[in-house]
Amino acid sequence: MNSSLKAILKIGLPLALGIALVWYSLSKISLSVLWGYFSTAKLSWIFLGVGFGILSHLSRAYRWKYMIEPMGYTLRLPNSIMAVYTTYLVNYALPRAGEVSRATIIANYEGVPFEKGFGTIIAERVADLLAMIIIICAALVLEFEVIYDALFSNISFVKIALIGAVVTVIILLIYYVLTLFKIRVFTTIKKFVDGIIEGVMSIFRMKQKWAFIAHTIFIWVMYLLMFYVPVFSLEATQNLPLAAVLIGFIFASFSIAATNGGIGAYPLAVMAAFTIFNIPEAPSIAFGWIIWTSQTIMLIILGGLSMLFLPLYNRWYPKEVLKQSPQKL
Repeated sequence: MNSSLKAILKIGLPLALGIALVWYSLSKISLSVLWGYFSTAKLSWIFLGVGFGILSHLSRAYRWKYMIEPMGYTLRLPNSIMAVYTTYLVNYALPRAGEVSRATIIANYEGVPFEKGFGTIIAERVADLLAMIIIICAALVLEFEVIYDALFSNISFVKIALIGAVVTVIILLIYYVLTLFKIRVFTTIKKFVDGIIEGVMSIFRMKQKWAFIAHTIFIWVMYLLMFYVPVFSLEATQNLPLAAVLIGFIFASFSIAATNGGIGAYPLAVMAAFTIFNIPEAPSIAFGWIIWTSQTIMLIILGGLSMLFLPLYNRWYPKEVLKQSPQKL
């Protein structure tokens, strides 16, 4: 497969899937009805959810410093914050490319070798995956009977088979897209592999393990609140059971990997979770679109500002100048 075709598939497949899912979600609810939910939503709860999202990203940027330090580098917080927000923005254009841009940013402005920075990002993903597994287990333990009854009383075997088929197709599609991101240097140059390993192992060598764990817990609590708080913005969702919120959060989190920033997939994932608990499709989809839209606007604004100010900040405060004049911090 030539490079131009790979580039087209990298961008085209997730985008095409996102457009198809947007069309499908809008076939479930008319634009006038969807706008009705948007116009009547209580903005205070939505803004509060956005605030929790911002806090989670700031905590992620600060947590990254703990992973860089064991390798002998110091990561300045402004660059870390702007790199994190740039990651989210880039991922809307090209899934998973944001992680590459994030490692590139600190390589250019902080002197951290790309492969080592990328390794810490992989380690981050491992920590986040463990956090998600804990949330899934907690949901099953706390609401097992409710979830079990909802699944097996409201979903026929035909629906289960259909959902399984759709999930399988999405997983295979994601896997195929991710294989397109293989970097040849990763498999041919030992330095790159060693850098990745060192970045991953930094999580075990960091001096402030408990601070790292505390930030990880904080990040995921913020994620949960980011999803939970907007529930009160709509009359149709303000009495959702805890089980529905937890399952909705889990479904929505996984949907982000399916398309560019979860476009189209996010509201459908929320609908799939909420309808298990007999929540009507219209408010379920509307709720998903409200959360996705509010968080996306926030990331586009802050990500755009980060891309704008990254070169300016580092021109004003270059790394070597900061070492000579720490008072400028």
